[in-house]
Amino acid sequence: MNNPAQENIQPKPYSLSEITIYFLKLGTWGFGGPVALVGYMQRDLVENKKWLTDEEYNEGLALAQLAPGPLAAQLGVYIGFVHHGLLGATLTRLTFVLPSFVMVVLLGMAYQLYGGLAWMQAVFYGVGAAVIGIIAMSAYKLTIKSISKLEPSAIRSKWLLWLFYIMGIVITIITQREEILLFIACGLAYMVIKAPPRWMKKPATLSVGLFFGTGFWNYDGKTLQEIGWFFAKAGAFVFGSGLAIVPFLHGGVVKEFGWLTEHQFVDSVAVAMITPGPVVITVAFIGYLVAGFPGACVAATATFLPCYLFTVALAPSFKRIAKNTSIKAFVEGITAAVIGALVGSVVIIAIRSITDAWTLLIAVAALLALVYIKKLQEPYIIGAAAILGLIIKFI
Repeated sequence: MNNPAQENIQPKPYSLSEITIYFLKLGTWGFGGPVALVGYMQRDLVENKKWLTDEEYNEGLALAQLAPGPLAAQLGVYIGFVHHGLLGATLTRLTFVLPSFVMVVLLGMAYQLYGGLAWMQAVFYGVGAAVIGIIAMSAYKLTIKSISKLEPSAIRSKWLLWLFYIMGIVITIITQREEILLFIACGLAYMVIKAPPRWMKKPATLSVGLFFGTGFWNYDGKTLQEIGWFFAKAGAFVFGSGLAIVPFLHGGVVKEFGWLTEHQFVDSVAVAMITPGPVVITVAFIGYLVAGFPGACVAATATFLPCYLFTVALAPSFKRIAKNTSIKAFVEGITAAVIGALVGSVVIIAIRSITDAWTLLIAVAALLALVYIKKLQEPYIIGAAAILGLIIKFI
């Protein structure tokens, strides 16, 4: 619960360089996924430094949940925008993402050089299995947070969202790809049923601004253009957690374009787990494997650009937008289907990644560790799984 006295405290002035350096440090040392990163920002910027009021922080968090984009990165953009406008938003976005981008590119180089060696394969044998348990736990948390708790009364009250959720699971498993039209349809249906906008009730002028990132189009080559379009589309439909992008990536990277094998894709998700900063940075690792450094740059830029544009466009008028029940209903409908797709992708990836008793055991152990050891962070699980992989393969 917020402290009323704290809400009345005026935020301390801070410079553009101070907020930029803070996000550079957070991007370098911030492990634990989106929930942990959001918690660090609240602790550091609101409680300790008092650079932001509770109200400013809560508004940013609400916008990050309402608009498409990875939660922690989106909140960082808003925080930069609050007192330093467009320049602040741009610098916080760049400094927050840059450290993990550099790390995954270096890991991509190592993966290209040593990926065929037995020790590297043994490491990812264990890590790939652990990733299944980690994303399964994340899918569960997203389900109860964004739809409802697994209680009969809660399920009855949110039955339509649960229907969209199940549709997302089933259709993803059957088609083995992301179905964006399904997500949009679920969002529109829920909006029409729960909170139809005024323009549907009586004629009115509707003004909607859409912003889509297209990456670096000056690069030659069909592959870079395909990377740009695909990752821009993925970035425009990620709500809440960076892991929600997994079904989009799996459907396109593995199935549609065939850029990576199933094992390479699981390894890409694992790389995002062992690096600090936003989980979505896995797109840079994928881009590097597909088209080298230009591919990493295009993939990262195209993924993060849509949510950056959404944030800076919505921030000035967010208080009015946040009260719009129709927009909230639209986002709730899309989110239910997207999380269902995430669960479906976990099933697909698990079927292909769990190949024997050892990988099944590691996946289950990772899941149970997250359930029963509350403060355990994912990088520790990944490290233990890597060691187990080496032991299993070489002893």
